[in-house]
Amino acid sequence: MATPAPDALFLRVLETLDENQARWCVAQEAFARGRGGVSALSRLTGFSRNTIAKGMVELHSRRALPVERIRRPGAGRPRLEATDPEMER
Repeated sequence: MATPAPDALFLRVLETLDENQARWCVAQEAFARGRGGVSALSRLTGFSRNTIAKGMVELHSRRALPVERIRRPGAGRPRLEATDPEMER
């Protein structure tokens, strides 16, 4: 059995992570790759350079990384009952 290429293995692991975890993982890999790492990972993963940069800032800030929620409270689509009160369940 052939050993998968490092980038292919990285992408397989990346698909199992939620948004925050994936952003932090890609940011850490960009740090590890050094100069040109952000651009290379942007091309490899499809993440924008701004998203990778945001992950890098989050990893190196003194604040704790959020772990309780993926999105902020109240984010997302409004409940259907709120937009159409006459809707039946």
